[in-house]
Amino acid sequence: MTGIRLTAPAPGWAIDADVVVVGSGVAGLTTALRCAAAGLATVVVTKARLDDGSTRWAQGGIAAALGEGDTPEQHLADTLVAGAGLCDESAVRTLVTEGPDAVRRLIKTGAHFDTTDTGDIALTREGGHHRRRIAHAGGDATGAEISRALVEAVRSAALHTVENALVLDLLTDAEGRTAGVTLHVMGEGQHDGVGAVHAPAVVLATGGMGQVFSATTNPPVSTGDGVALALRAGAEVSDLEFVQFHPTVLFLGADSEGQQPLVSEAVRGEGAHLVDASGTRFMVGQHELAELAPRDIVAKAITRQMQLHGTEHMYLDARHFGAEMWEQRFPTILAACRAHGIDPITEPIPVAPAAHYASGGIRTDLRGRTTVPGLYACGEVACTGVHGANRLASNSLLEGLVFAERIAADIVEDRPRATEAAAPVTKAATLVADRDTERDTDPAPSPLLAPEARTTIQRIMTRGAGVLRSAASLVTAADDLEALHNSAAADAWATGPKRAEPGVEAWEATNLLLVSRVLVAAARQREETRGCHWREDRPERDDETWRRHLVVRLTPDRRLVLSRTESEVFPPVHPAGAPDCAADTTTHPTPEEP
Repeated sequence: MTGIRLTAPAPGWAIDADVVVVGSGVAGLTTALRCAAAGLATVVVTKARLDDGSTRWAQGGIAAALGEGDTPEQHLADTLVAGAGLCDESAVRTLVTEGPDAVRRLIKTGAHFDTTDTGDIALTREGGHHRRRIAHAGGDATGAEISRALVEAVRSAALHTVENALVLDLLTDAEGRTAGVTLHVMGEGQHDGVGAVHAPAVVLATGGMGQVFSATTNPPVSTGDGVALALRAGAEVSDLEFVQFHPTVLFLGADSEGQQPLVSEAVRGEGAHLVDASGTRFMVGQHELAELAPRDIVAKAITRQMQLHGTEHMYLDARHFGAEMWEQRFPTILAACRAHGIDPITEPIPVAPAAHYASGGIRTDLRGRTTVPGLYACGEVACTGVHGANRLASNSLLEGLVFAERIAADIVEDRPRATEAAAPVTKAATLVADRDTERDTDPAPSPLLAPEARTTIQRIMTRGAGVLRSAASLVTAADDLEALHNSAAADAWATGPKRAEPGVEAWEATNLLLVSRVLVAAARQREETRGCHWREDRPERDDETWRRHLVVRLTPDRRLVLSRTESEVFPPVHPAGAPDCAADTTTHPTPEEP
């Protein structure tokens, strides 16, 4: 444990449970339903409403070997290729072999997928897949349907849910085991303000961190809260430099910021073409799958074309679909385009890459366990080894589903009930009136950033650590982020308007800064181009040196320690310790508060 925590008021209320699940996407709700079905007292905490997580925004579908002639082995092969040599094969094998039955159980839970005239599940293709194995719902509203079904099941099971709640920090007992979380509930309701959920098992399913960039497909709530909490708790994160930029995001203008409309890869799977302003297809001849190449290859090709032509976007041409296909197969995308003055039926869609998915995250084993006993991670916030250096399209929903079931099984099998768990002894994040006394006796709280720092962080990251990166751009980003941290540290002990006050926007900005610093530190260390990590100054993949994982942890004195593994084998999880297979270690000091 680091002892580091966010500055916040002391908890004013508490709930006791056997397990607390943080997040309400496919990973979180599946875990919660399985734990509750086994008789465990389960609490679901979510940052917005139950159906407002990242899952509902998923358009394309969920990948699994469900079609005739397809096999888990073929799915495994496609996943390994997309992962560019850094997938953990045992994790991928788990995913593809357990995936089909997990999807069938999801259907039994109430999810309705699109079907063919014969009643079979309708399957499409996406980038990197050699088979049609993507199950979809509502044409292009798969995530919304999965979210609907799981939320309905949670409400039917009368699970205890706490909505509009930002989780702050982990609680632990005297032995360093997980003992719950502190959280802040926004607005009125059963609970309000800062409180705690005491539980011997905590599952982080908080989604992504796309809001570290100016333009992203992620919802506004995706501020890296789970990764930041885990780092402060002493857990390890891995491969955070591998941020996938979705190649076809609706281009709304060079100055557009925040969540951007996604144009699903399934549109290309059904035959749409990527073209330049003259209508020339530029993916033909660049990869055997052309527009259906893995996402990193397509994103790089679009970016190169933009540089070549001096433009800010390329085009996705699907006019040949016709009105009926657009209206039936892609109604959500059609509506989004028309809302922004573009009609895909009659004109090409302007597209450009934008931040989409974090392939790395909190390091786990095949049961979702992290390096902190009792703390689990699942879904986009986790790094199971499935995605390697680049996620294969539509494997994300499947990963959340499969590993959620594995986490629930482990909790049910091995974890104590709340009545058997020791009381938390980690001091909750506390705002102390006498700041000089706090400074002398309790240096743990992290200096808070002012809410307006969020935009500054996003612009720093977009300029220095976006689709195109270099040693120079990453050094600049690291220096700028460090300056933000130093400024916050200096202001933390100030009085008056300079000091950021505890609150949701300040906590989010502080979390964004921490995960941004880790991402940039790892990106600086990885001196190659691999998967979705593209270094302009290191354009080649270097297997001999860099077919390795980078593992990062935060020390009690706020230093970031980066370890590089000895091989491509994903490091085993050892609770409360650094990987014992590290080949070398790099320390990135964080200045102490003045």
